[in-house]
Amino acid sequence: MSTTSRRLGFGAASIGNLYREVSDADAHAVLEEAWAGGIRSYDTAPHYGLGLSERRLGAFLREKPRDAYRLSTKVGRLIVPNTGRRAGTDEANGFVVPDDHVRHWDPSLAGVRRSLDESLGRLGLDRVDTLFLHDPDVYGLDEGLRLGLPGLARLREAGMVEEIGVGVNSVEAAVRAVREGDIDVVMIAGRYTLLEQPAAEALLPLCAKRGVRVLAVAVFNSGLLASDNPAAAHYNYGAVPAELVERTERLRQVCARFEVALPTAAIQYPLLHPAVDQVVVGTARTSSLRANLEHMGADIPGELWEALRGEGLIP
Repeated sequence: MSTTSRRLGFGAASIGNLYREVSDADAHAVLEEAWAGGIRSYDTAPHYGLGLSERRLGAFLREKPRDAYRLSTKVGRLIVPNTGRRAGTDEANGFVVPDDHVRHWDPSLAGVRRSLDESLGRLGLDRVDTLFLHDPDVYGLDEGLRLGLPGLARLREAGMVEEIGVGVNSVEAAVRAVREGDIDVVMIAGRYTLLEQPAAEALLPLCAKRGVRVLAVAVFNSGLLASDNPAAAHYNYGAVPAELVERTERLRQVCARFEVALPTAAIQYPLLHPAVDQVVVGTARTSSLRANLEHMGADIPGELWEALRGEGLIP
């Protein structure tokens, strides 16, 4: 496994039918492409397709030697039967799957343990390596940190998982988790990217000081940094503010001066910080997966980063 592929993780939300329906065959194909490209770190969650992502990822990984990869999933939201179902879909939450189940927030020790057990059942595996408390900044940060982090620590102490952490969108939530809990890893979405770096001031130095690994996800800012037409792209899953369209174009122009594609700079930029261990990206398209591997392996001259700093586009 190359250093390049070791530092790239596969995020499995897309194979849980995020935004569009994906066949079992296509999900398996993109996972095969990732494995062939040397990716050995995989992240999923019960939230992704109401368990579909875990089932598909587990079916694939059961074909591989267990010690050859690392696997993470998340707790905090139990997947329970939808007693009020009206034969619809879960598209309101972003996933094109039947709404026969719903999510129930439960960060208690019992809820965390139950969530892990149910995830292992869907995965068809006997363990995961890393367990994250998922989106406590969305569902209830105080309760999540007060109950969820000690619950995760209990599972780690019992040898049920190797690492524990949080997966959040908020820098403030991540900082609190590092300060208030005994965690090993932070997964931060969209807050340390080529477009914006609010995590650089407080979170990353704190993680470096405490030896907490950082995984940077959503490094394309919902596809904005991977699009040829930023005005038609998305930002935080919504419309792109005009000032960010302009900033994206400035980034693209500087990259073009050095013959570097914008997505190449976007996928590699977070790894410049010593606290960031991996970038995690997800797709259900083999062509996009191959492109991500190419972006990760491309050479970028140091002068590009200097030029971006000179333009005030990165710190």
